[in-house]
Amino acid sequence: MLIESSALSAPTLAAQAFMLVSVWKPILLFAPFIGWAWVIATHFDKHATRFFLGVEKWNAIHIIMGAAALALVILMPMGGIAGFAGALVGTIIILGVDILIYVSIANKDERVPEAGRLSLDMSKAAEKRDAKKQAKQMGSSELLIVGADKTKIAPPSKESPDLPIRIAAEQVVMKAFELRASQIDILPASESAYAASMLIDGVRQKGDALPAADAIKIIDFWKNCAGLDIEDRRRKLTGQISVSMGEGTSSTDVKISTSGTKGGMRLTMIFNPAQAVRRKPKDLGLLDPQLKLLKEWAELGPKAGGVVLIAGQPDGGRTTTLYSLLKLHDAYTSNIQTIEFEMEDPIEGVKQIVWDASAEGPDFATTVRSSLRRDPDIVGICELQDVETAKNIANADLERTRVYLSMKADDALTAIQTYIKAVGDPKLAAQGLRGVVAHKLVRKLCDNCKVPYQPSGEMLKKLGLPADKVSELYKKGGQVLVRNKPEQCTLCNGLGYMGQTGVFAVYEIGDEERALIAEGNLQGLRSAFRKSGLPSAQQSALRKAVEGVTSIEEVTRITAPKKSASAKKPA
Repeated sequence: MLIESSALSAPTLAAQAFMLVSVWKPILLFAPFIGWAWVIATHFDKHATRFFLGVEKWNAIHIIMGAAALALVILMPMGGIAGFAGALVGTIIILGVDILIYVSIANKDERVPEAGRLSLDMSKAAEKRDAKKQAKQMGSSELLIVGADKTKIAPPSKESPDLPIRIAAEQVVMKAFELRASQIDILPASESAYAASMLIDGVRQKGDALPAADAIKIIDFWKNCAGLDIEDRRRKLTGQISVSMGEGTSSTDVKISTSGTKGGMRLTMIFNPAQAVRRKPKDLGLLDPQLKLLKEWAELGPKAGGVVLIAGQPDGGRTTTLYSLLKLHDAYTSNIQTIEFEMEDPIEGVKQIVWDASAEGPDFATTVRSSLRRDPDIVGICELQDVETAKNIANADLERTRVYLSMKADDALTAIQTYIKAVGDPKLAAQGLRGVVAHKLVRKLCDNCKVPYQPSGEMLKKLGLPADKVSELYKKGGQVLVRNKPEQCTLCNGLGYMGQTGVFAVYEIGDEERALIAEGNLQGLRSAFRKSGLPSAQQSALRKAVEGVTSIEEVTRITAPKKSASAKKPA
């Protein structure tokens, strides 16, 4: 009977042990694991794959964090309700930290564009859903447009004939966003067609051709958004709007400019114009000795007079360089002024004078002369508009006033030559010159897909690079391997480049250089610049190529002599 009694009691104890664990406890404990695994599988894994963030690495981190949470559940030393609560809270914290770590690190990665950044704000997700519902009711437009009067421009209804126009206008901008364009231009290509083009990392890329009738409607749509006169198709008109991909997403400021051309209207849309010129001097791309020299010029105090020429091409970053050099001076202890065609970005403490060619009043040269006569410490002039402007600058009190003069020129010597010619007197021009800053923009290689290679000795010799110090250079890629299959790089959209940086030539003009300029000895001036030991723009570009910032192809593109339009084509 004893044996029978023991046999009967064993299952009874097992049943009692089983009943000690409530059904709802394991469900609650493993619910966080299910939610965490769903987020990783449906969002993070795809996100890491899309932007090449290292899926294997992140999966290993997720597994470690998940194992840590599981170990806490199994090895929790406490019993009862307190132990269960501790395991549940600890599991939620560990898995939540894993999610936060991925979101935080991924959003800071340069390979993730702003549109691809993750958010844990559920209210934003709800706002996006509501916006989509509203868009479906009104029409199928996707952009949220805020006009010049700061009010949202609602999309037309599905039945409205204006809806296709809005959709077509939005598609132009959305394609530009996708390709990271900084500017769109739509202008006549023939009597019956318009051509769209985009500026991507400083290089013009062809866009789609548009029937003239459709292009005019698109231009009128954006003019209306910017509060511009649709009937005025001749004068240059400028307005400002902002666009975004919907509620809760960051907005992009868009500068709208229209003007009349021989074949019809032209539309220019510039994205985030203020941000484009808002750079600190150390972020321009200057080499250390060049930045040091510019700072020394700015720190001369009462002796910080003279003219500094800023040479570059249109759309080549001259305004950015001008603004950055002005910021080297203390606006609270110095009287700083600018004379500009348009105020690209307000500079704190600086009086920015905007000269409007279409307005009644003094001409540009007179405006410059008036400003210089008010005894300013620093003056930034946006353009060498005419010979009178150059003469007014050369005849100013340049012992007490520093003038930064921006001008169209391909290099430092060309800038000096152009300034001398405009002044009309080499001795007078030389007397006030302090220095020259010439620069160009190169595209930066995409860090995600750039390809290393070993240059040949012949190539290095041709470039003037030491073979014993340069063992590797980089070229553009445009593709990456995903599971051993080449795919287009999503970061640069297959272009191989992403972003721009400046390459500079900065030369000080002292007594020796001034004497050579006064004599008109530009060859001697060239030799003096070489003897200074400061790098030319080409040498600066080569240094960036050696550092892997850009490619030799880019260096060649910006330094190769431009072909004359009148040059005969070979037979």
